[in-house]
Amino acid sequence: MVKLIASDLDGTLLQNGARDVNSIVFDQIRTLKEHGIMFAAASGRQYLNLRRLFTPVQDDIAYIAENGSLCIYNEETISKGIIEQDLAYRILDEVARYPQYNCIISGERVCYSTSKNPEFYNHMVNVIKNHMKFIDDPKSEIPEPILKIAVCDYNGTDACEKHLKEMFSSDIKVVTSGNLWVDFICPTANKGSALKNLLDHLHIDAKDCVVFGDQYNDVEMLKTAGTSYAMANAAPGIDKYATHVTDSVEKVLQQIIDELPAV
Repeated sequence: MVKLIASDLDGTLLQNGARDVNSIVFDQIRTLKEHGIMFAAASGRQYLNLRRLFTPVQDDIAYIAENGSLCIYNEETISKGIIEQDLAYRILDEVARYPQYNCIISGERVCYSTSKNPEFYNHMVNVIKNHMKFIDDPKSEIPEPILKIAVCDYNGTDACEKHLKEMFSSDIKVVTSGNLWVDFICPTANKGSALKNLLDHLHIDAKDCVVFGDQYNDVEMLKTAGTSYAMANAAPGIDKYATHVTDSVEKVLQQIIDELPAV
């Protein structure tokens, strides 16, 4: 019996560059909740950004943010992964050597950036609408633990990912997130570990969980759930980690709803 549904956002629930969640999804989430089924938004995005995206139901769902480095339900932090400080500073020092790299550094509710690129500023503040603070020196201007470091390269992720994996993959998990981002995630945190923490907190068995994803930062989550869907346009090979393939999260949610008993 389905008790929890978790979905990635960009490239999964948000298709074809969509910036807002389809209003149909909010109605589906409400219907699922009426039947005792929890919905969780699982993304590399910031927690406050996710709450904004789900404004009509923001207090009715759970959040797996920052690629699993932060899990929150009912404004309670269920789990948090922190990058060791010296490692974080080594990564940031390397990233700073390359002007084409635009970096965000995630705290629990603030994203910091040293980028001076006006295009990047506009994207993060006006398009993504993160709660941002632009700084000069991460070592002196970030007053909290670092949960995630994300690097955006407008030239694409291939060269950036190769370079950063060669430098740091023995120390930390380095994954692509969407078409432009390479993320550094706390070695003990990923969407799968955060989902497991949420399931344990809610006393739900993994076999009663359904998940959706499209990128390699979704793999652990896809492998954790009893039922998993890779998107039809997912990154090559992602379908190997899922039990099904779909071209629409909404379509599957509606199928689940249609099979529910009347309340």
